[in-house]
Amino acid sequence: MTDINDGPAVNGGRHPPAGDRRPRVLLTKIGLDGHDRGSRIVATWLRDAGMEVIYTGPWQAIADVVTLATDEDVDLIGISSLATDHRLVPRLMQALADAGLGEVPVVVGGIVPPEDEQELLRGGVARVFHPGASRTAVVDDVTALLRDAAASGPGHDPLSAA
Repeated sequence: MTDINDGPAVNGGRHPPAGDRRPRVLLTKIGLDGHDRGSRIVATWLRDAGMEVIYTGPWQAIADVVTLATDEDVDLIGISSLATDHRLVPRLMQALADAGLGEVPVVVGGIVPPEDEQELLRGGVARVFHPGASRTAVVDDVTALLRDAAASGPGHDPLSAA
């Protein structure tokens, strides 16, 4: 696991951190896809927007992602897929549900064909980001998903001060 939360948040106040607990986002890559440049860029965008990012790097097992999501009490999970590892996401969704984490929003970013995107969305993935998604779109969509999850689910509101 890599801590990329060093350094100041440079967000111009658009999405300020919430009180004493910033929203916690787990970014990971499941399966054998080792390309992590895009996920590192997104991690920086989210960190700069005031979120705490737990970044695992590539080659994570589904069970390890579920354990980490539980241990880190994350508010959202982001999966990066350059190859075909997005096809593992339905198994991840089931494992999260089995662990009582079915309400944690999951987003997928990377190269996802349209037919696979529709399957992921039907299976509970909250959003699919494609190559070229802008910083503003990613940060705004993730922020909206965090707000929606806080409004509809029990527990703390990670964006109450935002």
